[in-house]
Amino acid sequence: MTPSASRPNGVTGCTSGFPNSGVLSPAGFSAEMAKSATIVEVLIRFLGSMFHQRTIKQLVKTTGVGLHSGRRVELTLRPAAPDTGIVFHRIDLPEVVDLPAQAAMVKDTRMASVLSNGQARVSTVEHLMSALAGLGIDNLHVDLTAEEVPIMDGSAATFVYLLRSAGIQEQASAKQFLRVLKPIEVREGEGADAKWARLEPHEGFAVAFSIDFRHPAIDSTASFAEIDFATDSYVKQIARARTFGFVNEVEALRSAGLARGGSFDNAIVMDEYRVLNSDGLRYDDEFVKHKILDAVGDLYLIGKPLVARYVACKSGHALNNQLALKLLAQPDAFEIITYASAAQAPLAFRQEWKLA
Repeated sequence: MTPSASRPNGVTGCTSGFPNSGVLSPAGFSAEMAKSATIVEVLIRFLGSMFHQRTIKQLVKTTGVGLHSGRRVELTLRPAAPDTGIVFHRIDLPEVVDLPAQAAMVKDTRMASVLSNGQARVSTVEHLMSALAGLGIDNLHVDLTAEEVPIMDGSAATFVYLLRSAGIQEQASAKQFLRVLKPIEVREGEGADAKWARLEPHEGFAVAFSIDFRHPAIDSTASFAEIDFATDSYVKQIARARTFGFVNEVEALRSAGLARGGSFDNAIVMDEYRVLNSDGLRYDDEFVKHKILDAVGDLYLIGKPLVARYVACKSGHALNNQLALKLLAQPDAFEIITYASAAQAPLAFRQEWKLA
């Protein structure tokens, strides 16, 4: 969650672009292998060095408050079978409601990405989804006792910690990737008010983002960042970037039912001139890095890790969701692939755990 890049106090425009930047089938198993290993272990060994889907090894849980609702919520993460995907469950309702983490399920993008299934909602999924993308988790059940994922410290770091604490488990199914084949772009506004987001073909996964809030505290930091996950660590360089907000917007946001759980403990808070948090910033470019964190989470609602480059100017949850839906609506713009061996995969995915 971050404020819209088109704020009433004025935002200048930015340029229209940035500088360019089959599963193998081994012969079979031996009888000895079958006796000495579990079925899953045997299958993983049988499938060789291909990329495998991932889940977590054991259940893990935490409690917190919703950033917008202000309500206490218990979050439980549970392992899921291959090809399940990420599924949220509202277990507090009279009958449990399932909400798959899919771009088409996003029905509200005001200050967060919100999944809806009938009257049931799950809000602020982007930080958890970002952590799952960063650690390469394909399958997971997410149980919630309220309508919003807890905000924790305002970043993805707590979710990374929880997932690592639970342990990451490879599964006996091929990991699928969505490779972008041609540029897809969405755009809103004109001139200085223009905002846009684009996906481009790229053999790996990279993100380039530009922000422009015209605020002294933000302007004093970097307004542009590019992360190439072939060489950059999600955990070290992105996961700890916190959401941010402005004191002069709090009353209006709370009147609209938003930011009721916001505090110095879970957001960077600014007045008209400066950051008010006593501990300052975690990164010199924390603002733009949080926008990257959000984008990684929003894009993971496509349902598979992207083999692509994402480039954006002042984008937010709404444009990110529009971009995902536009891509999925054009079958000739992408293909679903697996990698038969680690050597065939882009460096961004081969380095994934090492860099994390």
